[in-house]
Amino acid sequence: QPARAAHAFELASKPYHYDCSFISMRVFYLLCLAIGAAAAEEESSCCSGLTRDAAASESCGSDVVEMRPATGKNRPVVETVLLEPGETFVGTDRPKILEDGEGPARRVRITKALDVDVHECTNDDYAKFVAATAYETDSEKFGWSFVFHLELDAAARASIKKAVAGVEWWLPVNGSWWREPTGPGSDVFEGGRGRHPVVHVSWRDAAAYCKWRGARLPTEAEWEFAARGAAPRRAIYPWGDILMPDDTHRANLWQGSFPNHPDADDGHVFTAPVGSYAPQTAAGLHDLVGNVWEWVSDWHAPGARPAPAWDDVEVDPRGPKNGTEKLKKGGSFLCHRSYCFRYRVAARHRNTPDSATSNNGFRCVVER
Repeated sequence: QPARAAHAFELASKPYHYDCSFISMRVFYLLCLAIGAAAAEEESSCCSGLTRDAAASESCGSDVVEMRPATGKNRPVVETVLLEPGETFVGTDRPKILEDGEGPARRVRITKALDVDVHECTNDDYAKFVAATAYETDSEKFGWSFVFHLELDAAARASIKKAVAGVEWWLPVNGSWWREPTGPGSDVFEGGRGRHPVVHVSWRDAAAYCKWRGARLPTEAEWEFAARGAAPRRAIYPWGDILMPDDTHRANLWQGSFPNHPDADDGHVFTAPVGSYAPQTAAGLHDLVGNVWEWVSDWHAPGARPAPAWDDVEVDPRGPKNGTEKLKKGGSFLCHRSYCFRYRVAARHRNTPDSATSNNGFRCVVER
């Protein structure tokens, strides 16, 4: 069952707007930090955390994952796109959820060419990894994971007597893991979900898969570099500032009234097969925002970050050396502006490395 966690997996978020067009971006950012302190405190108290019982004792402070990389013909071939080195902005000077540390914007330089997975890791992909290594995920070890309530039928929901205060739509389901995401009998392959993103994978599970492939999880800076492209632009979404250009859905997000009344206007209530929408970037990457959250390699650093000098450029930043929670990017099929406006390039969230839910996945990168 859920225990003493530091933060919620997804906090209720309310966008705050101020008419500060006459103020410089740096001053705007500092002003918003001051104005938003109370708002951040309010959001922090909206719900308790979705973490494992053993999070504090087993996972905090260490991100060492033991896994022997596959070699030769045993190494799987995954579709990737090549991103050449370049510069971009990470973060934003117009943060929407201040407590997440979205700002300020920082110019970063990525010095290595990267092969980035076109799609999020799928059930088909993860099955090959498990078959080759006999890997056991954290959800299997713990014997349960968190499932969004509408993914269960009424009888299953009624049988679960415990939930997380403030986010009662997250239910701890015994026997839920990547292969059976809503509990025993819900096999993803019998349900034709081989091309859906794998879920119920912790940060450690994701890092182990990437290491087996001879890859790794991207840093937050690399993830945003991939989402924005090499051009130093600051668009809200990977494709621009309009969520639905030409009234066309570009991502798998929550449609309807959260958390009980989805209308699936984008074609999917829960996860969608990878590549269900047009590429989100000019390079051809799919589902960077929406569908499932994507773990990145960085530890989360609590507290506000200082504004950098105007000419400062961070080179290949990798985040703090240690911590208690790992970052994730992109939002998921459960994100909606009224609840979790985190399907923006600059948005971020975090959780302990052994935590897992039915809306969290990942993709890998390889340095050239």
